[in-house]
Amino acid sequence: MADLKHPADIAWERYDAVLFDLDGVLTDTAGVHADCWKRTFDEFLRRRADRTGDPFQPFDIEGDYRLYVDGKRRYDGVRSFLHSRGIDLPEGSPDDPPDAETVCGVGNRKNALVSQALEEGGVEVYQGSVDLVRALRDAGVKTGVVSSSANCAAVLRAAGIADLFEVRVDGKVAAELELPGKPAPDTFLEAARALGVDAKRTVVVEDAISGVQAGRGGGFGLVIGIARHEEPGVLREQGADVVVSDLGELSGPARGG
Repeated sequence: MADLKHPADIAWERYDAVLFDLDGVLTDTAGVHADCWKRTFDEFLRRRADRTGDPFQPFDIEGDYRLYVDGKRRYDGVRSFLHSRGIDLPEGSPDDPPDAETVCGVGNRKNALVSQALEEGGVEVYQGSVDLVRALRDAGVKTGVVSSSANCAAVLRAAGIADLFEVRVDGKVAAELELPGKPAPDTFLEAARALGVDAKRTVVVEDAISGVQAGRGGGFGLVIGIARHEEPGVLREQGADVVVSDLGELSGPARGG
């Protein structure tokens, strides 16, 4: 891990690129995703409880979301949470309708709810994050987005920041390339490859435990954790070199590196 005593110690000239997660890092859409996951799982669990007679135990955003879903690709999140409840569903197909009781069907229901939410309201950005991205680009540092979301492109467009990133590796790209999702480092490594940079000279910025684990597992030069929801100590334990509450706390690089 990098020897950093304070965020201000970051020597940006050591790095050729910075890879940002989307939800909770660049855009304030993590709450939308959490709410849509809860609606999806609660609907499924209530129907199941009605059939089996077992007690209905709702999806808990504070616990279940963080442990089983946050930062993971959609179908991986479905499998992970249902496994925690001892529920095994057939995999199904990505073309399954959102009411199908398959892993893909449950995931597609969540995706439909997210798409509806994005259409009904705008996407808020974290200004400190956007300011840092612009400063990095002005200094000649390459930037990319690595997100488990299949809605990544739509969110970037809705937020008006799509043009700030040279590479986007999202849920759709990962599926096309058959890349495992976070906490595996493959999506971050693919973004670094696409940018033509070495992982050791690349920074990963994440707010999710699974994303921090991916950055550390990929051998990246620096992993920055954003403690918007997690305790700073948890992100450090999982591999973050430095943890901030907002990227506005960081001083950007000088223009021209």
